[in-house]
Amino acid sequence: MANINLMEGNDNAGSTLNQRRLGRTDRYVTELGLGGAGLNGVYGRSNDDVTAIACVHRALELGINYIDTSPLYGESERRIGLALTEGGYDRDLIFLATKTGTGTQPRDYSRDGTLRSVERSLRLLHTDHLDLLQVHDPADDEIEAVFAPGGAVETLVELKAQGVIRAIGIGVRSHDFLRRAIRHGAFDTILTYADFNPVRQTARETLFPEAAARDVAIILGSPLLFGYLSDRPFGDLLREHKADGSGQNETAALRIREWAAAQNISNVQLALQYALREPRISTVLVGASTPEEIEQNVRAATTPLPETLWQRLADDLGVI
Repeated sequence: MANINLMEGNDNAGSTLNQRRLGRTDRYVTELGLGGAGLNGVYGRSNDDVTAIACVHRALELGINYIDTSPLYGESERRIGLALTEGGYDRDLIFLATKTGTGTQPRDYSRDGTLRSVERSLRLLHTDHLDLLQVHDPADDEIEAVFAPGGAVETLVELKAQGVIRAIGIGVRSHDFLRRAIRHGAFDTILTYADFNPVRQTARETLFPEAAARDVAIILGSPLLFGYLSDRPFGDLLREHKADGSGQNETAALRIREWAAAQNISNVQLALQYALREPRISTVLVGASTPEEIEQNVRAATTPLPETLWQRLADDLGVI
């Protein structure tokens, strides 16, 4: 693994973000990537251009080279494009990933819909190519349209042959759909989310072995389990999710948070480093809406934890 040194002169100086190979693309990306949803605003909060652009700039200053977005994320693509243009960055050093299918209502996985989505993303991101284009979140009644003749996959294969996109991926909740993509042959990456963290590890058995065997890169989203493993007040999270705290995720997350507090470590530090211990994951996406949030995430990912902590986690809570 290659290392990227963080910018000197900040409170992360001396830390490093490793780079990992992104499957058969043979590109190397930082093990921590910037998820673009927060650049539009999350949890009912809005964001503005200036703050979002500063967040992207700070991520790049801290060594992150992987940026993930989607037409679904409101202003995210436009703001990323502005940030990259204003910063004057070398485009070849930045890995830009976006998505298709969810930018319209109803969602559209047809050839024409895919072409329109890609054209719009190229324009908003101010780039002539996309490093990764992912089919985004098809539902049970939409998946066949993705794989059908003249559908999204066939179109993306053509765009890849033309050099407009460099890799093809899929991001979806269903492990069945992700396994289908792994076996299909056209997909270079899969994006799975909220299923590999100290609360839930379902991806370990259902996805990781098969993806690794076929050299399909694994991108992990929502390592903080929709915020439940963040350092934000638990009551605030329950209100925002309109949850009463009795659900499986909520009760398990509260138990993890209490354990982390007893170890005198942050929830984010625990969750991010738990995910990063898995070598089959190429990059872990963290959301951020401000420069301070991305700084906190990088610090949490790179501040060393004692190796004995993981054995204690297994002994105390059965989490391995």
